[in-house]
Amino acid sequence: MVVRGRDLDSALQHLTARNDCRSLAVVGLPEQVPDLAPLVGRRLLLVDGDSGRLREFAEVAIRAGIEVEWIRSARPPFERLAAALLPVGGIILAAGRSSRMPGSQKLLLDIDGVPMVRHVLEAASEGGCHQTVVVYAEDDVKRAISGRAELVFNPKAQSGMASSMQVGLRAMRTEIEAAMILLGDQPLVGSRTVATLLRAWRREGSRPAVAAAGAEGWAPPVILSRELWGELFALTGDAGARQVLQGRPELLDVVPAPGRSDDIDTPDDYAKIVRLFPRRRPRQRA
Repeated sequence: MVVRGRDLDSALQHLTARNDCRSLAVVGLPEQVPDLAPLVGRRLLLVDGDSGRLREFAEVAIRAGIEVEWIRSARPPFERLAAALLPVGGIILAAGRSSRMPGSQKLLLDIDGVPMVRHVLEAASEGGCHQTVVVYAEDDVKRAISGRAELVFNPKAQSGMASSMQVGLRAMRTEIEAAMILLGDQPLVGSRTVATLLRAWRREGSRPAVAAAGAEGWAPPVILSRELWGELFALTGDAGARQVLQGRPELLDVVPAPGRSDDIDTPDDYAKIVRLFPRRRPRQRA
């Protein structure tokens, strides 16, 4: 919920009867701090150009045990406001078997000097995901990610993609309003793709899912609002978001986005991706 400071009292009264409202943004703070008790257990975002007033409100909220953050600005910046009120978590699926790629785990293959899966992790983190979780099954993948993101082990990875997606959803924090599902073998997605999808999901608001336009209508990454998670938890085997969204255009917005959704399944796929990166020239010694 977003309200002006002059409407804060009535908004607090409204919140006492709304258990489904988890966040409140107040733009332009009133002179007096009202009783903030209805906000306990919820998130509070304060927007005002007066530093002293922001500090006063924040101190009262913190003493009451309310999770609070603030933006010092006379005008509410839409992107920061939307990001604060509608946080999205990134789930990177990295527990696959690499059955069509002989040899070592494909997610560790070198792309421009970095393991493939870390390109996807950087895209999610730098693109604006509030929480980033990597679902893994092999220790080699764990070691490649260690210290760079939350790691969640999937003991049922052999059963298919659905179990990995469900493990990632269970790891999302309570304030996360939607999850972006990313595949660990898509190193060309990039942070601009992630940021574009986040903006589209927050601006549109009328559909619970957003994905990038692709050759087959849409391609991962895909953002799925919390309201769809129940259907995702009902999936089994190799089913994923496509099975939930198939034939239901009212649920999905498809938007153009930069980057490429190429996934790497075979040695030929890998060779094509590697050719896109120029070889680094060795430094010449004087």
